[in-house]
Amino acid sequence: MILPLTPVRLKRHAAQVFGNKIGVVCEDHRFAFKQFNERCDRLSDALKRLGLGKGDRVAYLSFNCHRLLEAYYAVPQLQAILLPLNIRLSGEELGYILNDAAPRLLFFDPEFIPLVEALRPAVKSIEHFIALRGEKPAWAHAKTYDELLADAEPRELDYREIDENAVAELFYTSGTTAHPKGVMLTHRNLYLHAFYTALATQAADDQVIIYTVPLFHVNSWGTPHITTLAGGRHVMLRKFDPTALLELIQRERATHLQMVPAMVIAMINHRNFSQYDLSSVRSLIMGGAPTNMALIRQVEEKIPGCVAKGGYGLTETSPVITIAHVKDHLTGDSEESNLRRKATAGWPLAGSEVRVVDLHGRDVKPDQKEVGEVVVRGDVVMAGYWKQPEATAAAIRGGWFHTGDLAVIDEEGYILIVDRAKDMILSGGENIASAEIERVIYGHPAVLECAVIAVPDDKWGEVPKAIVTPRPGEDATEDDILKYCRQHLGGFKIPKSVEFLDSLPKGGTGKILKRELRAKYWEGRERRVH
Repeated sequence: MILPLTPVRLKRHAAQVFGNKIGVVCEDHRFAFKQFNERCDRLSDALKRLGLGKGDRVAYLSFNCHRLLEAYYAVPQLQAILLPLNIRLSGEELGYILNDAAPRLLFFDPEFIPLVEALRPAVKSIEHFIALRGEKPAWAHAKTYDELLADAEPRELDYREIDENAVAELFYTSGTTAHPKGVMLTHRNLYLHAFYTALATQAADDQVIIYTVPLFHVNSWGTPHITTLAGGRHVMLRKFDPTALLELIQRERATHLQMVPAMVIAMINHRNFSQYDLSSVRSLIMGGAPTNMALIRQVEEKIPGCVAKGGYGLTETSPVITIAHVKDHLTGDSEESNLRRKATAGWPLAGSEVRVVDLHGRDVKPDQKEVGEVVVRGDVVMAGYWKQPEATAAAIRGGWFHTGDLAVIDEEGYILIVDRAKDMILSGGENIASAEIERVIYGHPAVLECAVIAVPDDKWGEVPKAIVTPRPGEDATEDDILKYCRQHLGGFKIPKSVEFLDSLPKGGTGKILKRELRAKYWEGRERRVH
C-alpha cells in the first residue's frame, strides 16, 4: 500500500492517538488535539466555501497564534498553498511578495489594518481580506476568522487525493541584493522533515515546546509538524519578549526551546532571570545564526539540567539539516571538547547528505581548518524557487543544493559555520570570517552581543570592525576588546576598530541585521559587500 506523504496525516494521527490531551495553548485558549483537528477541518471547509482549492495561495499576516498554527494543516489539506508573511517587512516588500505569489485570500491581525489598507490598491489578486480577530474594517470580509469556522463543517478531506510532490508551503527568503525568492516546500518535504527531526531530537508526547521564533520563519523550524507527530504540546508565544517567555516557561513547564542566539542572550540576561523556575527545561537548540562556546556554557550553568546545542538549516531545506548532539561514543571526551562540539552546527540528520566542498567541488579536509561551502541533497531540499527557474538552477547544481554558507568540518563530521559567503571580509587579499571574530568577542565577560562587519579602508580595501553591546553595568573600552582579540586571533583578523551601541538592529526572527550596520560605512561607494 502506498499513501501520499503529507503533513495532513500528522494532525489526524494526533487526534486519534492523543485526542483528549491538551495539544495547543494560546493565551487563554487550551485545545485538546481532537478540538485542534476539528478546527483545522472547519477552516478547510470555510476556505472551500469561499471558492479556494488546489494550488491557490492563502496568505497570513499574523503574530504567533493558534489560528496561524491551524493553517499549517487546513490549507495543505485543501491542496492549497500556505503563505506566511514576515510581519517585519515594509509595505513595499510585502507588496512585492503578494504580487509575486498572487494569493486569493489574506488573513490579518488587527495590528496590521493600516498596512493592509495601504496594500489593497496595489495587490489585485486578493479577493478576500479576513480579520483574524478583533476589529473588522468596512473593506474586510463580513465575517471574522472564528465566525467563518463557526459556520463551517468539520469535514475531513481525503488526503489520498493529495500529490505529495505538490507545493504545500511558500516561504520568502529575506532579500539582500535582490527581491526575496519564494521557496517551494512540498508535502513530501515537510512530512519527511518532521520524521527526521523528531528522530534526531527524540521528540515524545511529554514534550512542551514554546514558539519563540515567529511562525513565518519556516514553520518556526518545522515545529508544527514535529510536535504534532510526537503528540507534544504547542505553546504559542505571540511575539518574543524575555519577560513573557520566562513567565510562560514557568507556567507551562516547558521542556524544549528553539531560539536564535540573540533571543537566548536576552533571556538569560534578564534582570529577574533567577526569580523564575526553569527546572523543566531539558533542551535548548540554537539556530538561525552561529552560536559559541561561551553562550552554550552560560545556558547550561544558568539552567541546570538543560542541554544546549547548536543546529543549522535553511528555508530551502525545510529547514533543519544538522543538530549538534554529542555522539554517544564521544561523551567520554573532555568537557571542553564536547562543549566545542555543541557550539557547532552539528552533524547531518537522517535523510540529508551534507558536504563541505572547495571551489572545484572536492571535499575539504576534515581538519577544522580548510574552509569550503556547505552543500546538501536529500528529501528535505525544496522543489525550487517560485517562478524563478534560473535562480533554482543556480542554487541546485550537479544534484546538490549550494547553501552559500562557508564552513569547516572535523573528523567526526561536525560542521562549524564560519560565515555566509557574502559576509566574508576580504582584507588585503586575506579572507577573514566575521563569525570567527564574533565567537572570540562573545567570550569576553563584558560583551552581551556583537557583530563584525566589513568597512572600507584605503589601504586594505576593507577591514573588520566590531560593533558591541556591553552587558548592563559593564564598562568595556575599545582597548579592552582589542586586547582580548589579540590573545585569541591572528594579527590580520583583529578588528581595526570597535564601536559600542546600546542595542543591535534585528529582523523578525531575532537575527542581527548586518546590512543595516554596514549601510552608513558604504554609502556613496561602489559597494563590494551587501
